[in-house]
Amino acid sequence: MELDDTDREILRLLQENARTPFSEIARQIEMSSATVHDRVNRMESAGVITGYHTQVDPKAIGLGISAIVGLRVEQGREQDTLDRLTDIPGVQEVHLTTGEWDVMMRVYADDADALRELMFDQIAQMDGFSRSQTMVILGTTYENEVLPVETDDESFEA
Repeated sequence: MELDDTDREILRLLQENARTPFSEIARQIEMSSATVHDRVNRMESAGVITGYHTQVDPKAIGLGISAIVGLRVEQGREQDTLDRLTDIPGVQEVHLTTGEWDVMMRVYADDADALRELMFDQIAQMDGFSRSQTMVILGTTYENEVLPVETDDESFEA
C-alpha cells in the first residue's frame, strides 16, 4: 500500500495517542472525520496499522526484573525454538538475529528467583537450546515505541 502524506500524518498522530478521536485528527489535518475513518480502516486492512495497545508499567504488575537474553540454538532448530519461546510466560520479545546470538529476547520476571527459573527450568531445557547469555536491565533511560513517520508536506508540522 502506498502511503501519502495525509496517511503518514494520521499515523504520526495515532502513535502520539491511539485514543485520539478521529474528529480531533480531522480537525488537525483539516479533513472530514469520515475521510480520516476511511483512511484508518484502509491502513488497518492493508496491515499498516497492526493494532492498538495500552502500555503498562511492568513493575506496577509485579514484574520487578527485566533482562535481555541472547540464545544460541542448534542449526536448523531456529524456527522451532522461536515458536516455543513465544509460548513461555515472561518472554516479551523474540528476535531472530545475526551475529553471536541466533535469538535475542526481552524477558520479564517477578524477581531474580523467577528469572533463574525462567532461564534454567524453561528455556535451557528446550530441545535445540545450546547456550545463553542473560543481561539484567538495571534501569531504562530511554524507550520509544513510536516509529518516525515523516511527511514531505510541511503544512502538517506543528
